Amino acid sequence: MDSHAGPLNVRPSRIEQLEADFASLAPQLPDSAERKALSVLHGMVQELWRIQVSGNARQVRSGPTIDDIVDLHEHAPPMEGDAVNTPLAVGEPAPDFALPDANGRTIRLSDYRGRRVVLAFYPLDWSPGCSRQLDLYQHELDEFRKRGAEVMGISVDSLYSHGAWATVRGLTFPLLADFNPKGDVARRYKVWREADGFSERALYIVDESGIIRHAQVSPKLQHVPDIYELLNALDQLATAKAA
Repeated sequence: MDSHAGPLNVRPSRIEQLEADFASLAPQLPDSAERKALSVLHGMVQELWRIQVSGNARQVRSGPTIDDIVDLHEHAPPMEGDAVNTPLAVGEPAPDFALPDANGRTIRLSDYRGRRVVLAFYPLDWSPGCSRQLDLYQHELDEFRKRGAEVMGISVDSLYSHGAWATVRGLTFPLLADFNPKGDVARRYKVWREADGFSERALYIVDESGIIRHAQVSPKLQHVPDIYELLNALDQLATAKAA
């Protein structure tokens, strides 16, 4: 796809790969309202792609565009509320887990021994605060990697929701589906909000040996943690290790 074909600036080969991924993964999802909703979203994206590739400017102006999907979070209901949990303590071993990413690959925390990992628990895909937070981490991904840290997002959304959301927002770091059993990993990390059915907005830094070196739960769901505080915590970890 050339630079004028659409706001996502995605080459046809990438779209074809995403389409193949969706076709192979969709049958694995049990028949449910969520599966139907994701199928509708998939159809919307495909129809918008067809319209833009065909160059039918009149249709693009008269209906929704991919930009409208990108901006869905701006019109979503606000997610608000006080924190109800206290995170695991610094110095504890980080509970291991095995969760699927948006491509259906199993990601294990233990596979990252020897590297620092930032675990970003967030409530839900497509929500306003989560969109802003993960966009920020994507924008500063090089800063995390300069500090030897890998970023992972974790929520209770399915891998299909993660795949659509990551594609629309251009997120390249893993989004892990704490979907089945729902919230199991969030519970083990003491950030599960039982009444809401999703996690706190929480951050953990896990060091090379699998030990928690930073733990933070946002005091309010709508509060996006200061990224400079997070990067500073990584810097302090590196300084302590050097000492």
